[in-house]
Amino acid sequence: MLAYILRRFLYAIPTLILISLVSFAIIELPPGDYLSSYVAQLEQQGSRVSQSELEALKQRYGLDQPVHIRYWKWISNYVRGDMGMSFDWNRPVKDLVMERLGLSILISLLSTVFIWVVALPIGIYSATHQYSLGDYIFTFIGFIGVGIPDFLLALVILWWAWSTLGVNLGGLYGPEFIGEPWTTAKILEVMKRIWVPMVIIGMSGTAGLIRTMRANLLDELPQPYVESARASGLSETKVVLKYPVRIAMSPFISTIGWMLPGLISGTTIVSIVLSLPTTGPLLLKALLSQDMYLAASFIMLLSVLTVIGTLISDILLVLVDPRIRFGGNPAA
Repeated sequence: MLAYILRRFLYAIPTLILISLVSFAIIELPPGDYLSSYVAQLEQQGSRVSQSELEALKQRYGLDQPVHIRYWKWISNYVRGDMGMSFDWNRPVKDLVMERLGLSILISLLSTVFIWVVALPIGIYSATHQYSLGDYIFTFIGFIGVGIPDFLLALVILWWAWSTLGVNLGGLYGPEFIGEPWTTAKILEVMKRIWVPMVIIGMSGTAGLIRTMRANLLDELPQPYVESARASGLSETKVVLKYPVRIAMSPFISTIGWMLPGLISGTTIVSIVLSLPTTGPLLLKALLSQDMYLAASFIMLLSVLTVIGTLISDILLVLVDPRIRFGGNPAA
């Protein structure tokens, strides 16, 4: 087990180096350089940059150095938390990301908890009560959840709340809290509204995992080890929860690899429809406006979280399902 974790960690190092090279290439692709874009943007706003400031920026980003020196300056600054300046916002990338990261993490974690809490028991019930009325109902609901796009569900809920209740469910707080510091009133306002994106984002994931849990558990229930557990005198509930459910939960655990990058990207279209101040719309805007330092920083951050999430999910899969062996080595 320890050897496997070490091996996976070593595999992640060249992967991250390659990803950092690709991210830096995105910065270098547009014509000109960061300094040219920055100066042009300031001149459009009627400002001028002094010669001393130009020299300081050249030294900071190594713009007068070869490409490998510029890459080293960028990645070393990135590791220390300096992600560069945003062209579009004229602000440090780190500040822009941190402003929205907290709400993105909160929404993603709540959506994931919602998916697990709803999908796991329903999937177990549908498998253990195959072809019952409840199974047919949950199957029908699951098909609807998988078939309806998240953004369409968001639009329907917004329309229903406004036309029926006269309530605008967009955003996480009212206009009076925009730009204001976090107070008890603002936190309570977020808590009142956060269930909307939680349910909408979690709906499709819940429907998909219900179907997956049901199918996996139906494959496990007829296995000989389940019959042996029944023959040993265990109750049906203990037999199901202790053995086949543990094996069938593999898809739930494997989604951890997607959950961490999802904390940053989130469901971008839903965030735009609901006017959520999360990182997803910020990433989309950076890509559309070619704000390269902001876009590259996001891509690098998403890639790092994907690698970490995949490593965590692989380790948890080994702990949950002891049948899994890697590389044909039982000791791994």
